[in-house]
Amino acid sequence: MSKEPNSFKYFCNRDCQYFPCHKNADEDNFNCLFCYCPLYALGDKCGGNFKYIEGGIKDCSDCLLPHNPKSYFYILSKYNEIMELAKKKEENK
Repeated sequence: MSKEPNSFKYFCNRDCQYFPCHKNADEDNFNCLFCYCPLYALGDKCGGNFKYIEGGIKDCSDCLLPHNPKSYFYILSKYNEIMELAKKKEENK
């Protein structure tokens, strides 16, 4: 049994009832690893293609950043910012 190198960076769940969850997605290169985007909490600093809709809600339906097979290291590079947000939230309790 051979293992794909770097397989931890990518997987595609074609059996998901929502696959693909974004219109205009390339189904052959769709990464489901970050199904729920960890960058959402960064607001306008996430780097993705989003817009704010009524009520200040972030709409990421046109964003494919977390689903791009090459975005793995970009997303990991943002984890310090995500941890800082969590830390500030905890301090404000």
